[in-house]
Amino acid sequence: MIWTPHLVVSAVIEHEGKFLMVEEQRDGHTVYNQPAGHVENQEAIQDAVIREVKEETAWDFAPEYIVGCYKWRKQNTDTTYIRLCFAGKASNHDPEQALDDGILSANWIPYDDIISMDAQRMRSPMVRQCIDDYRRKIKYPMELITEW
Repeated sequence: MIWTPHLVVSAVIEHEGKFLMVEEQRDGHTVYNQPAGHVENQEAIQDAVIREVKEETAWDFAPEYIVGCYKWRKQNTDTTYIRLCFAGKASNHDPEQALDDGILSANWIPYDDIISMDAQRMRSPMVRQCIDDYRRKIKYPMELITEW
């Protein structure tokens, strides 16, 4: 059997000490996540993160650097996620745009509020780790990714 992880992208976006987070329904629970989602077939990785931010938050996103690459296996399943996390700036919000299915809202949340949330309120442990790595100023150049 061939192991097939899910390739996902996410975006850490900070503005005035607050992080853009999505509140979403997952497995019957309301959880928080960065704007994130799967890379589609034949889609460039950088294009995927730009698209996901727009679909889930109604903000345009300009990725500036890579925060990290994370591997996580969902408990009690054989599902594994490989997450590439980007950091950058948001601009041009469209308040009339409908958000992706399952997304309840997109909100700017202060860091202290995020870390005070129970870990079960996060979509995965990668959510806090991405923010913490961003705050530690971990930066990899966009050129780290090469695609043909």
